[in-house]
Amino acid sequence: MSIAKIIELTARSDKSFEDAIRTGLAKAGETVHGIREAWIESQKVMVEGNKVVGFQVDLKVTFLVD
Repeated sequence: MSIAKIIELTARSDKSFEDAIRTGLAKAGETVHGIREAWIESQKVMVEGNKVVGFQVDLKVTFLVD
């Protein structure tokens, strides 16, 4: 039997939503082992001077408990 846990993460990037997702998961993977899946809870952009300057994603990440 396996038991999974869900954590919530927020990640930002100045490049793209995809980069924010990849960076957030890579950083989480440094301390959380057995990540199985993630889904995007929300996305938003930061705007300055009518230009998009940042991308943020709120993720829910599932991993197996040892």
